[in-house]
Amino acid sequence: MHLDVDAIRALIPALKSGTARFDAPGGTQTPQPVIDAMAEALAHPLANRGRVTEGERNAEDIVLAARRAMGDLLGTDPGTVVFGRSATQLTYDLARTLARTWGPGDEVVVTRLDHDANIRPWIQAAEAVGASVRRADFDPGTGELAPERIGEVLSPRTRLVAVTAASNLLGTRPDIPAVAELAHRAGALLHVDAVHYASHATVDLAALGADTLVCSPYKFLGPHLGVLTGRADLLESLRPDKLLPSADTVPERFELGTLPYELLAGVRAAVDVLAALVPGTGGDDRRARLVASFAAVEAHEEALRERLEAGLSQVGGVTVYSRAARRTPTLLFTVAGRRPADVSRHLAGHGVDAPAGSFYALEASRHLGLGAEGGVRVGLAPYSSAEDVDRLLEALAVLG
Repeated sequence: MHLDVDAIRALIPALKSGTARFDAPGGTQTPQPVIDAMAEALAHPLANRGRVTEGERNAEDIVLAARRAMGDLLGTDPGTVVFGRSATQLTYDLARTLARTWGPGDEVVVTRLDHDANIRPWIQAAEAVGASVRRADFDPGTGELAPERIGEVLSPRTRLVAVTAASNLLGTRPDIPAVAELAHRAGALLHVDAVHYASHATVDLAALGADTLVCSPYKFLGPHLGVLTGRADLLESLRPDKLLPSADTVPERFELGTLPYELLAGVRAAVDVLAALVPGTGGDDRRARLVASFAAVEAHEEALRERLEAGLSQVGGVTVYSRAARRTPTLLFTVAGRRPADVSRHLAGHGVDAPAGSFYALEASRHLGLGAEGGVRVGLAPYSSAEDVDRLLEALAVLG
């Protein structure tokens, strides 16, 4: 299916600056319909949720619409969609809640491939109750995290496995269903960080085999907040800290304070933008339209990634660390004799935004031998163009 990149770019005011943007893994640029939806929410009466006043009804409708939209995006029950300030905050809250059922002798498994937001919360929650942490390593030569590496550190005492569906540093996409099978066979829960993955592929909670999952709408054209979902029976069984008078139903029992209605309006609009990327598909079924859109996004981004990789192979001194067989269109590279930050500054001077660092995937960067300095990360998005890729390659060619 064809993706009309020019039409997508026309929706995004920030792209009018002319800069070639490869910083999407840190957050995409915002389409005008998302901006309009947030402004529209704020321009009308808002109040605490209810059905009596206009403000109450507006707030209630916004929340329910956002839950339905994210349910369609993630292939999950809207009643299990939890909103929070960030995926990091939601993971910390979930880790502390689950840890109440752990104790000395219990084990948690994390991987070195992950963003620290899917490592540190689990380590700290385990330490607080005397549980142990085991780590699964990825192959630094290939960037692959084989399921058997996780299987090797599982035991009858494993209570939870935390793993990324796609590395925000390398783009590596582990075989999550295979990991889920291993984790569940050991009697453990599987928590999936889909923050990077959800920007590039169709998410289906049940197909992945995840018990819980987090993502961040600002990675896929939406506003800055986080989303948690999971198996309904599991969420019903959890008792997070909450205020006494606040709702005790799921998902509200996991949401602290008043929700940011304007951001939720933006979330619904972002999902609708994604669902409309391939006109004429899916009819009234938004989930079907999203599946069609992401198929087109993957084909578009894959073609650009191949163009980018072919060009980088012709630039002297470049080492690309993104080598996994299955990966998102995200490349980490270094240039011999150049600090990554200096390469990034050079590119910025040529109208190309490609940031440098470890991007909170500190353990992964260290495992690659790159330390905290990391590398230059180039991330493609639905609005990326062949011209953007060529400009990046031209700027590297005159690095000097």
